[in-house]
Amino acid sequence: MPADPPHDNNKWVSRSIVLIAILLSATALYVGREIFVPVAFAVLLTVSLRPIVRLLERVHVPTAAGAAIVTLGLLAITAVAGWLLSWPVQSWMESAPKRLEAAQTKLEKLRQPVQRATDVVTKFESAAQGNHNGGATTQSSTTQPAASPPRGEGPEAPPILARLFGTTTSLLGGVVEVVLLMYLLLASGDLFARKLVKLIPRWRDKNNAVEGIGEVESAVLRYLLVTLLINIGQAIAVGFVLWWIGMPSPLMWAMLTVVLEFIPYLGATIMVAMLAVVGFASFDSIGRALAPPLTYLVITTLQNNVVSPYAYGNRLKLNPVAVLVGVLVWWFLWGIAGAFLAVPIIATIKIIADRTESMRAVGEFLGE
Repeated sequence: MPADPPHDNNKWVSRSIVLIAILLSATALYVGREIFVPVAFAVLLTVSLRPIVRLLERVHVPTAAGAAIVTLGLLAITAVAGWLLSWPVQSWMESAPKRLEAAQTKLEKLRQPVQRATDVVTKFESAAQGNHNGGATTQSSTTQPAASPPRGEGPEAPPILARLFGTTTSLLGGVVEVVLLMYLLLASGDLFARKLVKLIPRWRDKNNAVEGIGEVESAVLRYLLVTLLINIGQAIAVGFVLWWIGMPSPLMWAMLTVVLEFIPYLGATIMVAMLAVVGFASFDSIGRALAPPLTYLVITTLQNNVVSPYAYGNRLKLNPVAVLVGVLVWWFLWGIAGAFLAVPIIATIKIIADRTESMRAVGEFLGE
């Protein structure tokens, strides 16, 4: 047989090297997530808050002082928001074990008819199997209902909560790392961008890098601001409707809407699931119990299909399938933080790919 042409062998070698590089990079991101996640959040906040520092520089405020003012302002806003949210969250957490136990009891009642039907089908299958084997019958084993937790003990917290929020120590440590790194990046101004441009050898590539950095900053900042405004509007609608229905802690659900809707697809899924559980725990009738998750589903569907396309315009056109896959990949690598950062990371990759000849195929795939 004739040997493969040399250029085919080189192509396969190049593809193998790229695949190995991708796998090694994913492994490094997963293993080093405790380092990379705070850095990614700090960079994201720096991109978002850098225009404010530039505005202060125009009125002759030193860069370091402007960075300190912006950092302290962000901390103050976060503290006020946490204080406003502390009472409804604390109230809900105190009643959460009883509500989850009540929801489990009601869901068990709904499960019993399905379980009886399953037992009947199992008996018919066993009888048919016994007749097929010469008349021998086997007794079907019925599934026993799950044992309810002992009196006085609420159900254990779902494992997903630990994945979402982690421990208090790790959370506080991560916040401190993000704030310090964000301040240093803001105080350094455009130092790292200038160093990156300086390392590029050709003038054409230098201009391309400068334009690319500006485009990335503009796209990420626009995405965050537009998404924040959309989420606030959706939160107002959700909070008002849940208050009208009689759902407990509507303010807390509104605040969760603002945060979780930054995560495409998965945020709405988590909200619908939590509202369904609390709805079954709070209301006796099936209709009222299903009203909160169905209402949220209708509101988020209208937002995604009517409001978002008009608000985002043509500035951020990403493939929805690529976004969903990216969210799942970054969720696997970095947990909830990765899902939150997925869209800015994907948008950055697309902008870089569109400006790099060898990555045009990646940019085409990520585009709408």
